[in-house]
Amino acid sequence: MTTKAKGLLAHYTNGVYTLPKIHYKLTFLPVHRSGDIRMTEEKEIEEKTREIFSRLGSTRENLIPILQQIQEAFGYLPSNAMVEVARFLKLPEIDVYSVVTFYNQFRLTPPGKHSIRVCMGTACHVKGGHITLAAWQRRLKIGPGETTPDREFDLDTVACVGCCAMAPVSVVDKKVEAKADPTRVDGILLSYQLQKESKTP
Repeated sequence: MTTKAKGLLAHYTNGVYTLPKIHYKLTFLPVHRSGDIRMTEEKEIEEKTREIFSRLGSTRENLIPILQQIQEAFGYLPSNAMVEVARFLKLPEIDVYSVVTFYNQFRLTPPGKHSIRVCMGTACHVKGGHITLAAWQRRLKIGPGETTPDREFDLDTVACVGCCAMAPVSVVDKKVEAKADPTRVDGILLSYQLQKESKTP
């Protein structure tokens, strides 16, 4: 049995499968003086998800279109929205989760304000792409497919960006950063920090 299969079975109890909450806990929303922003966001997710339901029928063939529209609305698929989708289409939650994890187009974490993609193509790998990725992970304290707690950055890998002569490459907010070794990673993050501080009153 594969590790992934064992992980799925860990959430299967008495014939009922529940979504693994560890992947979806919204632990990164700050508390504002006027109240808990998390509650406001969850209400917005619920309202927009139901609005999407009203535009599409409750047939199982609409599963992917519904998921696509939810992701378009929020930039990712919130766990509570996925549960609502399962209820709306009368599907087991594991079926919705399986579809989401099967297709690369879907993401389970909120996108960051700044997007970082580390090229892991052949040229970048040979030139130290794995070292670049490790540098991003150490500096941001997140792994591929994750978002920083303040939602400032999200990190992921890509197969190839077509800039092999510039390897190792990272793409930051759609801008190609050439020769992105650990020192360059530090420089990129420093520039973003200085920009952020300059905008702070």
